Amino acid sequence: MSIVDKIRRISAGTQEAGDPVAVLQGTVESVQPLAVRLDQRIMLPGDALVIPAGVAERGLDVGDKLILLRVQGGQRFVVLDKAEVWT
Repeated sequence: MSIVDKIRRISAGTQEAGDPVAVLQGTVESVQPLAVRLDQRIMLPGDALVIPAGVAERGLDVGDKLILLRVQGGQRFVVLDKAEVWT
């Protein structure tokens, strides 16, 4: 079971708790300025993202796939890590 599947399973249990987080997938559209596309309609600016030091050290490139957590309220998104393959 991949980390994404584990996170999805955990977050599914939080549905009863009022949707405090959501696991999402995004794609880096630009690096300078940073922008991540969630789907055809939603583009996240860099200031909406919380990027852990480990991800920042490795750097982000256009086309990178990211695993994101939407923070309750939907205004901030935490980048968990890069993803190798979408499922």
